[in-house]
Amino acid sequence: MIRAGRRGGVRTFVAVHLDPSTRAALATASAELRAHAGELPIAWVAPENFHVTVKFLGGIDEGRVPAVIDALRAAAAGRRAFDVEIRALGAFPSPTRPRVLWAGVAEGGDSLSALAAAVGDALTPLGFEREARAFAAHVTLARVREARRAPALAAALGAAASRRFGRMTIDHLALMRSDLSPRGARYTPLSTVPLLR
Repeated sequence: MIRAGRRGGVRTFVAVHLDPSTRAALATASAELRAHAGELPIAWVAPENFHVTVKFLGGIDEGRVPAVIDALRAAAAGRRAFDVEIRALGAFPSPTRPRVLWAGVAEGGDSLSALAAAVGDALTPLGFEREARAFAAHVTLARVREARRAPALAAALGAAASRRFGRMTIDHLALMRSDLSPRGARYTPLSTVPLLR
């Protein structure tokens, strides 16, 4: 079995994209959180990179990319596009000792979970392991490099616990390539697979 992140080659993940207005609203929220982060060492995700990860694949050989795309087509076959709402800010594992700052998926989360399960099922025959944890749809806004208490940040997250950032239609899956550099990650779409409209 292939363990995510344990191989070289092309670093890839399966994602759904956000529409421009939702991305802009999250960029504003991210900037507001930054003002409350104080000295907490945080790597902020660039707004153009905001997305929902459906499955992280890690490093795969370039020659296997077509088979992965075929598996995504199988996962999407017969599935209809659906709406989701991006709402609320939070942190894993908790707002008081955050490691990941996120925006949540409210309405449409069940449909997104079902799509993620179909993607996992389609990729298992190719040797990709199923996720051990339950799928938790979210948009990563930042990663905290060192867990510390941050009361002002926790309060800001709590104040945005029901804030709405946008409603959009999920109408495709994207296989993304991730290239890391000192300036951060650069994401490039390798293929998009449509859902039924």
